[in-house]
Amino acid sequence: MQEHPRGVKACPCNGTGLFHQAAAVPFEAPSQAGAGAGPSRRCLSRLPALLPPRLPFPRLLDRGIKTPRQLGRGPSSFLPVEEILQEGAENAQRRIFIEAFVSTGRVDNITMVMGLHPKYLSSFWRTQYLLLCMDGPLPHHKRHYIAIMAAARHQCSYLVGLHMGEFLQAGGDPEWLQGLHCAPQKLRNLNEINKILAHRPWLITKEHIEALLKTGENSWSLAELIQALVLLTHYHSLASFVFGCGINPEIDHEGGHAFQPPSPRSCDSSPASEEGVSGSGGRDAMQEVEVLMERMKLLQECQLEEDEVTQEEMETRFELEKTESLLVAPSVDIVEHSLPHNVLCFVEDPGFGYKDFTRRGEQAPPTFRAQDYTWEDHGYSLINRLYPDVGQLLDEKFQVVYNLTYHTMAMHRGVDTSTLRRAIWNYVHCVFGIRYDDYDYGEVNQLLERSLKVYIKTVACYPEKTTRRMYTHFWRHFKHSEKVHVNLLLLEARMQAALLYALRAITRYMT
Repeated sequence: MQEHPRGVKACPCNGTGLFHQAAAVPFEAPSQAGAGAGPSRRCLSRLPALLPPRLPFPRLLDRGIKTPRQLGRGPSSFLPVEEILQEGAENAQRRIFIEAFVSTGRVDNITMVMGLHPKYLSSFWRTQYLLLCMDGPLPHHKRHYIAIMAAARHQCSYLVGLHMGEFLQAGGDPEWLQGLHCAPQKLRNLNEINKILAHRPWLITKEHIEALLKTGENSWSLAELIQALVLLTHYHSLASFVFGCGINPEIDHEGGHAFQPPSPRSCDSSPASEEGVSGSGGRDAMQEVEVLMERMKLLQECQLEEDEVTQEEMETRFELEKTESLLVAPSVDIVEHSLPHNVLCFVEDPGFGYKDFTRRGEQAPPTFRAQDYTWEDHGYSLINRLYPDVGQLLDEKFQVVYNLTYHTMAMHRGVDTSTLRRAIWNYVHCVFGIRYDDYDYGEVNQLLERSLKVYIKTVACYPEKTTRRMYTHFWRHFKHSEKVHVNLLLLEARMQAALLYALRAITRYMT
């Protein structure tokens, strides 16, 4: 994947929604801010750090008045809060947290965890800000409703609850929140493509696009549909990140607080630290790092020697990897939780889910050859033509995460991790049926251990089944920030895969 640098155009905010308190585009110079933009940067700069909120009612507690207490400790149930706050001392991350606070009045848990990688978070925020706040064909309240529809497909109550509040802030009709059946028919018509994009994007055809665009009272314009498709894929992928990193509910959201005092055990240690690596397990984990380092080195040396592999052999290796991915699945003993009503009411056909792209004994759709319809040559230009500026921001976001590196791996420094990042990205695309002709899929088996494959496929394809055990079981000697990096690659690779299928269908409809 080569870099295609393109400029990112800043736009003045004139919308409402998730950033309804903002008076300036996030991460722009202070001169862009208007009057009354909230707490001043000078005031915020004196804050020692933006930590998870402390309870502001000690006197009320003294009087015996019940006040809410946070159920989870820190932003994530997978990551130790100490690691997030320790690494959060960097200037770039602190600045980005201040900008988040200025824009939204809070630093939410997703921001806290993504903030381990400030360069990516900055790009993510610019994109999300454009999708939700800037000029566009869809009204702001409908954008939040589409976000609710997308998040509900993966049972992500965190995002559903967040955008129910933002939907009302943007002037949405509370009646719509009773369920999808109460929404206008035009939004309900989006349900079919929502469920396909969320679970089996390779099934999208030009007929799905035509059905939404056909002339009628509830028809979509092409510009509206492009914005809706980007929103759907954005929130499907963000749900993967929420589950993949074990994001805790916000303290002021449903499920994020209780009125009873926390148990002593919950105060003593962070949940993620209970399954540490020690003894023989620690030695095994260190050995895994050394083996991975050696394999990466050998692969890079082979690439320098330019050993030719025939196209037939490359295709065979892809088909083998795609077939083997059938055997990579979460444990069958995972407990299925019943959907809460405030999520289930936005889901029609809840039994429709991910189905392996290639199943033995079934007719499989043809493999999507990435060279036939690329993001760089086809998807980017189509989106930018129909929904100006968003193509540039998506392109930047894909490039930032794909090329993001600190040249470290576990305890090692000065490491070229490009082959590992490429293997993760291409494996995500592989489980969605996308093949790169110029990539040797033998590298995937060399670099990705089975426990990592199980985690990647679960987070990318059925994130609601992700468990903390899956998270702790792969890369046992790596930093949590490196595991978050894996989740960012998953988020963006999944989003790009779904967008490629959707945009290809639109292109076929238009030609």
